[in-house]
Amino acid sequence: MRGDDLNKLIKQPRRHKYGAHKTVVDGIQFDSKREAEFYLYLKLLKRAKEIKDFKLQPRYRLLEGFTKFGKRHRPIDYVADFEITHNDGTIETIDVKGHETTDFKIKRKMFEKKYPQKLTLVTYKRGWIDKETKEVWG
Repeated sequence: MRGDDLNKLIKQPRRHKYGAHKTVVDGIQFDSKREAEFYLYLKLLKRAKEIKDFKLQPRYRLLEGFTKFGKRHRPIDYVADFEITHNDGTIETIDVKGHETTDFKIKRKMFEKKYPQKLTLVTYKRGWIDKETKEVWG
């Protein structure tokens, strides 16, 4: 067996497509270091009573599963990074993104059509920034 063939058989951990590194904080595994940092930021906001609460990895059903011509199509879900409940009771969905994928853009449109709450994309550049408005988040 040639070396190339042998390498194909060996399972090696795959790198994340966009260079993100899985990070563990408080026993919770996050998909990226930025997500973990935003989690710590939300903990501070909650402790300071600037937000009421937050959830990790909220799941939103965008399209129900269905059967067509005998073929079963699975439902389409969107799993965000965080869901924040503000002090006034409004809910905001947060996704920490460095890069918007084509898949995300489609799911975002579906989310915007179906769900009333705001979906905010944040990134970190000398502070947490709303990717659309370029305003400081929070």
